[in-house]
Amino acid sequence: MQVSELRAQFPILSRTVYGKKLVYLDNAATAQRPLSVVDLQRESALEANANLHRAVHSLAGEATEIFEDTRRAVQAFLHASAPEEIVFTAGATAAINLVAFSFGEAFVKEADEVLVTVAEHHSNLLPWQMLCARKKAVLKVLDICENGGLDIESLQKSLSQRTKIVAISHISNVLGLVNPVREIVRICHEKRIPVLVDGAQGVVHAPVDVQEMDCDFYVFSGHKVYAATGTGVLYGKRKWLELMPPYMGGGEMIESVSLSGFKPAPLPAKFEAGTQNINGIPTLKPALELALQMRDDKEIQAEQKAIFDYVYDRLMQDDRIVLYGTDRANKVPLFSFAVKGAHHEDLALILDKMGVALRSGQMCAEPLMDRLGVTGLLRASFAPYNTLEEAKFFIESLDKAIGMLV
Repeated sequence: MQVSELRAQFPILSRTVYGKKLVYLDNAATAQRPLSVVDLQRESALEANANLHRAVHSLAGEATEIFEDTRRAVQAFLHASAPEEIVFTAGATAAINLVAFSFGEAFVKEADEVLVTVAEHHSNLLPWQMLCARKKAVLKVLDICENGGLDIESLQKSLSQRTKIVAISHISNVLGLVNPVREIVRICHEKRIPVLVDGAQGVVHAPVDVQEMDCDFYVFSGHKVYAATGTGVLYGKRKWLELMPPYMGGGEMIESVSLSGFKPAPLPAKFEAGTQNINGIPTLKPALELALQMRDDKEIQAEQKAIFDYVYDRLMQDDRIVLYGTDRANKVPLFSFAVKGAHHEDLALILDKMGVALRSGQMCAEPLMDRLGVTGLLRASFAPYNTLEEAKFFIESLDKAIGMLV
């Protein structure tokens, strides 16, 4: 498939801003949605809009089948062993909060330890901070190396008999580096410590096989991978999900209930209290199908490699620019950088007037910014629908913007 064919599936990419052609490079925050996703969401709302699992009428049956078919599609995408290991949530944030609360209630007590890294998104930091505050546990933080990679030797030294869980990103949303999650899981499992992997960026850029990875939990958000907003996935090994208490109480998460108590429903309903995102969750199926198609398409991947090589080389060769996350062999086309003598927000505003949409600020990773010694960064994150022409326009525009400020 030509990239131009792919772009035709994303009508928003043809719009203009300030009279300039849009160059959308904020994909790590929210990817754009293809027509297959938009059409399905509309069709679901217009033709199969009914509560799931609860009624015997036709609309409810259709909505339930579409919803559960999506669960099977996500199971296949992640290579999970059973659909019951797939829990639908409102996003990666909701999924991590679910695990932090429910796993914490079951397995974490005073003086126990939870290990994260300094490079985590706030969504994979704050829920663990809240857990530790609630349980009087200890949050330990693993540092990064100078190139942004994780210090695996330090990981081994940081684990103890008190460590109850390790939570780590598959790919950093700031550094753009793929972490060696399989090795991390192996090291942790040798000490019988479970691992949660934040896959918000991972599902976009890397094949995911949770059985091969052997992680205990894997989470991601739909809106990062072309699906509707307000959709997300928690994969959990059945043994953990069975042992964890429900996160929320409400409709459909019970097998039976009386005034004196309740019995939770079997998985995954146990963790899906209340009315689900009936029209949003089904968009995960066409979104993931397209993600796989793009990942397997040689022409699109060749364009992605050309974009990566061009942008990486240009940023690294510019003395005015400091790129963070420089382990080239383990990096995806996500570039966070600072410009000497210029504020990231000023640059972002100028680039916006040129039609280039970037992220500026702390990227929901304030502790990492402190570690890097910056108040914020600029981030250009590319998707398969971006072109080498756009990458070149971005670099040219960035050069002009720097010239205006420095």
